[in-house]
Amino acid sequence: MTKFRFAAVSTAVLASLLAVPTLAQDLPADTAASDDGEMIVVTARKRDETLNDVPIAVTAITGDTLVARGFNSVREAAVLSPGLNINSDGTGRAFVSIRGVGVTLVQSVQPGVGLFIDGVYQPNTAYLNNPLTDVERIEVLRGPQGTLYGKNTMGGAINVITRQPGNDFEVRANASYAGPDDAWMVSGSVSGPIVTDKVALRVAAAHRQQDGFLTNTVIGGNANPLNTDSINATLRVTPSDGFALTIKGYYDSVNGVNVPYSRVSGPRDYRRDVQFNTLNEVRFKYRGVNARAEADLGGGSKLSVIGAYDMRNGFTPDGEGDFGPDNMVRTIARDSLRTLTLESRLDSDWSDQFSTLFGVFYSNEMTRARSQDTINLIHPLLGPVNIVRNTTAKNIGETYAAFGTVFWKPSLDWEVSLGLRYDHEDRTSRGTVDSVTTSILGVMPASSRTDAALKSSEWQPKLSITRKWTPELMTYVSVARGYRGGGFNAPTAPAAVRTYKGDSAWTYEGGIKYAAPAVSLSGTVFYSDYKDYIGLNSIAPAVGGGLVTVDLNTGDVESYGVELEAMVRPVSNWTLRSGLTWMHARITDDSAYRSVTGMTLSSDRLTFQPDWTASFSSDYRIETGGDSDVTLSAGLVGKGKRLAATLNPATPTFLDSYWLTNASVAYRTGPVEVALFANNIFDTEYFESYIEKTTLALAGLPASDLGITGDRRRYGVRASLKF
Repeated sequence: MTKFRFAAVSTAVLASLLAVPTLAQDLPADTAASDDGEMIVVTARKRDETLNDVPIAVTAITGDTLVARGFNSVREAAVLSPGLNINSDGTGRAFVSIRGVGVTLVQSVQPGVGLFIDGVYQPNTAYLNNPLTDVERIEVLRGPQGTLYGKNTMGGAINVITRQPGNDFEVRANASYAGPDDAWMVSGSVSGPIVTDKVALRVAAAHRQQDGFLTNTVIGGNANPLNTDSINATLRVTPSDGFALTIKGYYDSVNGVNVPYSRVSGPRDYRRDVQFNTLNEVRFKYRGVNARAEADLGGGSKLSVIGAYDMRNGFTPDGEGDFGPDNMVRTIARDSLRTLTLESRLDSDWSDQFSTLFGVFYSNEMTRARSQDTINLIHPLLGPVNIVRNTTAKNIGETYAAFGTVFWKPSLDWEVSLGLRYDHEDRTSRGTVDSVTTSILGVMPASSRTDAALKSSEWQPKLSITRKWTPELMTYVSVARGYRGGGFNAPTAPAAVRTYKGDSAWTYEGGIKYAAPAVSLSGTVFYSDYKDYIGLNSIAPAVGGGLVTVDLNTGDVESYGVELEAMVRPVSNWTLRSGLTWMHARITDDSAYRSVTGMTLSSDRLTFQPDWTASFSSDYRIETGGDSDVTLSAGLVGKGKRLAATLNPATPTFLDSYWLTNASVAYRTGPVEVALFANNIFDTEYFESYIEKTTLALAGLPASDLGITGDRRRYGVRASLKF
């Protein structure tokens, strides 16, 4: 394969650029019980089980917790789950990893952590930035989940479950305002029966906007604004006992910006001025409808059928490409994603000791994209050179899968589950590149077409053994294989790197869970062995001129560590929570990367992945008489030293560790709660993303380090109503 000596940018480099949770980053989620002491029921194994009975490292974040902490997206809620890291350097770009390994920022790369909303797979990580509206809970499953959830869950899966309508009339409303960046949000939902016991409807809507903390010093104004609108409706029909049909439709509008980097002099220069000559605005429209039919077949068997059609349209009216005030690289781009998914599964209880879950799955993804790049360069011999390049791409992916899991309980204290899934994937890509280059040599048009195809067939097994020592205490061990499909680089990429293959991981895990009314503890140790890791990208010469970012298989990665969660109530009104992750994730073999790029990596660490994360919180409730109380809350969130995106082969750049302090005071009376809150109380300065200047230098752009700083101190008020 031809070598190209250009930037060896980590995808986490251009992508892993962390965006801090917007309103509150405190308090890990409850590990086994909700705030009112009730056990949380999860569907991590696609059947209802209490959190303490599931032999999976799983965190359940309730919808009430999301409201109380002010979280409005899955990305923001990531701080509540050990091992989960979601970063973003733009509204339509997100990088998600569990236990150190996940996905690059390029949209065409398939996720290494699967995102599911009401059981429907979302193939693009940009959904992680979308607003959460009327959510019942979020389940974060760590470790390979391919047996039940399919390919692209080798790191884990994130399950978002929205609230369902029923016979009870219910109204919820939430609002918040925070400064100094005018961040405000309103949301509400109404649910109730249309025909008692037969038909019920739930409607929810939300609006959110904020100015952000970055300023554009070239064109003026805010450099990182966000504006979202969301509405969804769910209709549930139960015409007879043992049958239910649920239909949901949704619409999300998300307007924001991409890559708002500041030019900085080093990893401790926390400036917030962005020197772009365009806002770099991006606009997204998400629409979709899904349906679920559930039938009790009798004899202990239940059949579920799920179908969904999801659409996303994106538009960049004037994109920034040179990270500075010069008009060197500009882009106008449109893209669309259409996804059809179908799944059917049969859950059967054959006896008290033996049960099975079998199913089939199909998905079709189609992406269309077109862009126009305008590149203005000064060539040392030719002088001014202007390139106008038009690119189109059409990618289609089809996946067929069959899966099954057998659950065996030889006694009340033991369970053995053995699962296997077969995935077959066909992917094709068609692209065209038309360019016109103008220089002293005249006008030179060029045209090319690049097609590519990939096929894969993979087996994903999982074995778990569970021991229930007492009603409160259980332990488990498991071994599983996960797989992520390969993909295509842009049509402007060199033919030698137009495609990259999928990666895989074997994970070995042991865990312990203890749950009692006043104490809840869970701990996990894990070891993961990744092959053909898709985690770093490079810059290569582009067809038609300029450069293009391409994804590559780096080599092998080893990841091992410990995850801990705890909840303690010293007295009935005082709750202490903590979460801790220690992880050693390192590249053990980068020969595949070096053989393609001819470059040497600056470190064996994974870009922007800390070796530790931690959170601590305290909630103390003071009863004030009647149906009223005051809750005093305080929390800490910490993240360890991280490797920045650097191409310097000799000296890696590291970002400092940091702690953020948050607090709130909430007064509740009956169904109404009002709270004052402050996040990042001490106005701690830290970087969420960073690119060392060698990247720009190799790309032929004015050399400077680039960074996006985390949110500053934010303070405000929020209110909620529920009856």
